[in-house]
Order: sequence, then C-alpha cells, then structure tokens
Amino acid sequence: MDTNSLIFTLIIGALAGFLAGKIMKGKGFGIIGNIVVGVIGAILGGFLFGLLGMTAGGMVGSLVMATIGAIVLLYVVGLIKKI
Repeated sequence: MDTNSLIFTLIIGALAGFLAGKIMKGKGFGIIGNIVVGVIGAILGGFLFGLLGMTAGGMVGSLVMATIGAIVLLYVVGLIKKI
C-alpha cells in the first residue's frame, strides 16, 4: 500500500467513524477512535456489500460503504455490551 492509499484510507475511516458515531450515539469517538471504527467498518461494509452482490466505487461509494459497515459494527458492539 502506497502512502496516498494509506492517507485516503485513514481519511475515509475517520469520516465514516465520525458519521457512524453521530448516527448511532450522537457523538464521535475522537480522531483515533473514529479512524479505528471507520477502517473496521469499511472492512465489514465491504464484506456485507459483497454478500449482497453490490459494489461501491469512488470516494463517495467508499464512504457510504464504510459508514454502513461502521454503523453495523457499533450496533453489534452495543448488543454485546447489553449482555
């Protein structure tokens, strides 16, 4: 992975984590937390989109996919915390 791809991934991860935090809890998790949630959400979103036979291209598609994955991640973590 080259430097530009890494920076792009971190920016998309931070934005996706921030958006997911706003949607699910009403607040963000700090820059590091947003990046972690967003990057893991992007992986999860890519997996879920693949299961549905869907793809997301470009910056906006990547952001949507990562945000949906991050929302699912936060929802599952919330369910686990309740147990």
